[in-house]
Amino acid sequence: MVTVLFVFQIILAVVLTILVLLQKSSSIGLGAYSGSNDSVFGAKGPAGFLVKATFTVGLVFIVNTIALGYMYNKSYNASIVDEMSTPSSVPTPPAVPAAPSAPSAPTTK
Repeated sequence: MVTVLFVFQIILAVVLTILVLLQKSSSIGLGAYSGSNDSVFGAKGPAGFLVKATFTVGLVFIVNTIALGYMYNKSYNASIVDEMSTPSSVPTPPAVPAAPSAPSAPTTK
């Protein structure tokens, strides 16, 4: 599932980039290649359509990014420390000698 979302993310990034570049700006950009057929998009031309399409694709891009982050974290939430094995023969520390007890007082009979 993560692979599908990742491929979809790449496609959305390319489509979003193209939509942004097609919009009219101070320099014409890639909008020169869209032609001047305004009847397809209505009386206002492609400006309204491109803004709505960019907003929609951007929203889907954000939702897909959040879903991709959640699914990736859920799938690959393993740590390298979890995979490490502990050695079977752990050396034990040397025994500490017991402290000598204080000599007892001699008893008188």
